Amino acid sequence: MAGLIKREDIDEVRQRTDIKEVVDGYVTLKGAGMGTFKGLCPFHDERSPSFTVRPQVGRYHCFGCGEDGDVIAFVQKLDHSTFHEAVEKLAARIGFELRYEDGGTGPNREEVGKRQRLLDAHKIADEFFRGQLLTTGAAEGRKFLQTRGFDRAAAEHFGVGYAPQGWDALLKHLRGRGFTDPELKLTGMFSEGGRGIYDRFRGRLIWPIRDIAGDTIGFGARKLYEDDQGPKYLNTPETTLYKKSQVLYGIDLAKRNIAKERQLVVVEGYTDVMACHLAGIATAVATCGTAFGTEHIKIARRLLSDDGSGGEVIFTFDGDAAGQKAALRAFEEDQRFVAQTFVAVEPTGADPCELRQTKGDAAVHSLVQSRRPLFEFAIRSTLKQFDLDTVEGRVQGLRASAPVVAAIRDASTRTGYCQALTGWLGMPDPNEVLRVVNAAAKQGLKPSQGPGLAASTPAGVVPSFNRPDPRDPVASMERQALEVAVQEPGMLEGETWQRFTDARFSTPAYLAVHEAIRAIGLGYASDPVRWVEQLRQEVPEPLRPLVSELAVVPLPASTAEGVQKYCKDILSRLFELQITRVKAQKMGQLQRLDASADPEEFQRLNRELMQLEMERRALRAEA
Repeated sequence: MAGLIKREDIDEVRQRTDIKEVVDGYVTLKGAGMGTFKGLCPFHDERSPSFTVRPQVGRYHCFGCGEDGDVIAFVQKLDHSTFHEAVEKLAARIGFELRYEDGGTGPNREEVGKRQRLLDAHKIADEFFRGQLLTTGAAEGRKFLQTRGFDRAAAEHFGVGYAPQGWDALLKHLRGRGFTDPELKLTGMFSEGGRGIYDRFRGRLIWPIRDIAGDTIGFGARKLYEDDQGPKYLNTPETTLYKKSQVLYGIDLAKRNIAKERQLVVVEGYTDVMACHLAGIATAVATCGTAFGTEHIKIARRLLSDDGSGGEVIFTFDGDAAGQKAALRAFEEDQRFVAQTFVAVEPTGADPCELRQTKGDAAVHSLVQSRRPLFEFAIRSTLKQFDLDTVEGRVQGLRASAPVVAAIRDASTRTGYCQALTGWLGMPDPNEVLRVVNAAAKQGLKPSQGPGLAASTPAGVVPSFNRPDPRDPVASMERQALEVAVQEPGMLEGETWQRFTDARFSTPAYLAVHEAIRAIGLGYASDPVRWVEQLRQEVPEPLRPLVSELAVVPLPASTAEGVQKYCKDILSRLFELQITRVKAQKMGQLQRLDASADPEEFQRLNRELMQLEMERRALRAEA
């Protein structure tokens, strides 16, 4: 029987172990005064560092949640191990041989905690798989690595291995090392059938998945043979060790670089992590068969020391619909970070591994350097669904992107993106965009719930019209112009009629009235009664009272000459507003255009903008 560890040996382990060095494996610590270091607490989620370590006294304390203790307590809590297991792990770390009471030699196999037994099984399996990659049976696996640009040194660095074909190669190996079937069932490395357990991974390339401390806790396996009926990638299922929502592949290799460079690059697969690291982007990690979520963020924030003093998280996604969907999922989690978040998308859809194969290491660096803010990417991805060169497309784009902007929690950032969205849409009035964004926020719309293309009215359904806000300057301008058109249609004759019909109304109710005027023309303009009645019949039924209202509201003039002057002034303001809108539309096109890729289009838009400005000035001169 194993006895208790001698007290003096426990004290020796505690004294000889550098608590800062141990904690550094889990938390990025910064100097905070003489002999004191601080970081984000690993025991609770916080935005400002309150976790403090004093190496001189061998203690840690969190002023946020109250957790404190020595290096043994820290390992116990972070690894979920017993006191004995923690002491043994730390002793092995410093190469110290423990002594036990009553002549014991330490716990035997049956007495070791289940967690440690699982870790031991994974360590032995890891070594087994790596050894198998060098055998003749693993030729297909080595070929796969070579075609992806990975040599033997790269495979060894990342611990890549091979699971031989057959049903029980690993099973026999671990049984031979003293593991029982009940223990092996808990590892996730085996499946169970009518005749007992058998190898889960067979005839596949194997990547060890390690925790932040470097212990192997699971495996990812890639299909190599056509007759393999399983999925392309097969991971360890959930076990007491392996929780995919808390695991980041490559974190053991990247953690120190993440802390040093204050950067985390999130890619989509094992080979992408390998390609990034070999290309010099040693801050890359990947999730294991799940989206980047809350638990991953906690790990990242501790390593980044995410306290608002800098740092960046860069997501790489494919440029296709699935990649955009992944970016929007990331957007939903983004604001748990204080660090700024970005998206890097390769236009051709190539992932980092493919980029490195075809264009070399520099292309991987260029991909990361081309990053754009995640907010911008999420908004622009939404706008891509619409034809922004049409009024309808811009309105639909605004409605669909408003929930994305509304979801931005920081008020200053949200306001900034309202202004940016105004430019991307080519809309003249940022207040209109802000109003729609605020409405989306009040309604609690999620980015994925934006109206999108479904915003158009289904066939056979009578549209409803909200009463325009009289405080809205654009709606007020449009109403005044319609009052003039309904009451004084003679003012629309000649060149003015063309300008009026070309005008774009943005308020839905006034847009419907404007379309009715265009539809009936000026044939009844000389007969005010028939003119108004024709308009009433042309508009949707809910708007007929509005036409009557427009026809009778007093114009602010007491003489015929005053009425003429007022009408001319209102129409000039309408036409100037139209020019401003067209200018904003073309400015939006300019902002969306890559000038270096299409210089002729860039110059054409600039010429049109100059022409519009000349028209605007001429219009003012006429007034």
